[in-house]
Amino acid sequence: MKIGIIGAGRIGKVHAESVTRFVKNATVEAIADPFMNDKTEQWAKELGIPKIYKDYKKILADPEIQAVLICSSTDTHSPISLEAVKAGKHIFCEKPIDHDVAKIKQVIDALKGTSLKYQVGFNRRFDHNFRAAKAAVAAGKIGELNTLSITSRDPGAPPVSYIKVSGGIFLDMTIHDFDMVRFVSGDEVEEVYASGAVLVDPEIGKAGDIDTAIITLKLKSGAIAVVNNCRRASYGYDQRLEAFGSLGQVEVQNDTDSTAVISDANGVTKEKPKYFFLERYMAAYTAEIESFVNAVEKDTPVEVGVNDGLQPVLIGLAATLSVKENRPVKIAEIAAEYAL
Repeated sequence: MKIGIIGAGRIGKVHAESVTRFVKNATVEAIADPFMNDKTEQWAKELGIPKIYKDYKKILADPEIQAVLICSSTDTHSPISLEAVKAGKHIFCEKPIDHDVAKIKQVIDALKGTSLKYQVGFNRRFDHNFRAAKAAVAAGKIGELNTLSITSRDPGAPPVSYIKVSGGIFLDMTIHDFDMVRFVSGDEVEEVYASGAVLVDPEIGKAGDIDTAIITLKLKSGAIAVVNNCRRASYGYDQRLEAFGSLGQVEVQNDTDSTAVISDANGVTKEKPKYFFLERYMAAYTAEIESFVNAVEKDTPVEVGVNDGLQPVLIGLAATLSVKENRPVKIAEIAAEYAL
């Protein structure tokens, strides 16, 4: 299967390299980026990508390309998705599809009546640890789910220039955790109550965002989920989960470079967590593209569909409103605004 990649930034490069090196049934036929420079072009040539463009429309017009990976800036995800649907391409789109629910609805409507595959890039669903936790919950090994606790902390905050266009912490960072709540629980969120603060960088507050948050989510089953976020963790990328049920619990700890534990007169020490998401989730990035390619080739449903792209955005908007108005917000309230 020949793939075109739209966007040659950090995540575009990750996907290009994983497809080239690890995905057996696909090749990268073309890559496009409006800011393509000599260095990036040389990297693409060394990777063996034959077609290198500044204009992504050349990818959409190429009849040899069956599918596109949309790895461009967030504000372009939904417009390019619509163009790709018109061009008859299968689509893998990095999260979020858009911050605007109305624009996500346009993509959903455009896909109706087509046989095109559309997968959203929530890579954590393909992490070996979280998949094991999901499998344990789904198999009933912990009984009826009572609580789900997710800790998600970045090693450091992004630049304030990024914060200003990110859509806010809930639509940028926590959106992954909202997806994990749905994925691991197999349930839908009914109500959100979020509390936030600016404790890492006052400039983030001046930009209108928060950098630290606790979010409580009520699920349709009656279970309760809690997400613990911070833009700063001095010890690395902190990604943990615990699902507790009537018969027991399953937990996921941080990945480390090794499992070696040193015990001596000074104490007991072990490795810090891997530094950031590229180190932690590289295998997951490959696995999600393999899943997408298989869905296209076998004409089976994608594992992370367009509705899975919509629901975390609704939850994020509810969390944003909850912080602003200091009250619980039902997902139905947000959905009603968009006639969902």
